[in-house]
Amino acid sequence: MTVTAPDQHASVRYLVDDVQAAVDFYTTHLGFTVNTNAGPAFADVSRGPLRLLLSGPTSSGARATPADATAAGRNRIHLIVDDLDAEIGRLSTAGLSFCSDLITGPGGRQILLADPAGNLIELFQPAQQQPHSV
Repeated sequence: MTVTAPDQHASVRYLVDDVQAAVDFYTTHLGFTVNTNAGPAFADVSRGPLRLLLSGPTSSGARATPADATAAGRNRIHLIVDDLDAEIGRLSTAGLSFCSDLITGPGGRQILLADPAGNLIELFQPAQQQPHSV
């Protein structure tokens, strides 16, 4: 069996309605860079060790998914930020809205944001913070 090598990106596939809108969202607002843009079917973007596969309705990834599995759910990518309040302000100023309230727990603070297709992104500020940024 062959698996992803430790020095390769970890990949997550998100099914999206509009590949270019998703590329614009992730690169403009969350600091991702474009690796491949074969829109309207597919693009992939990366941020650090995460490679995000953005599959449009005509992509092979979307066609292989059962119809009842396409709705956005509780699964999400998790991005660590240094200053959650500043990120909330920056993204709100950019016209984005959040799909959860700010939640504080013993491990830190978090809020959920959705991409244009409804896929979730958790912005998380650890209670004892390490330097990171979006």
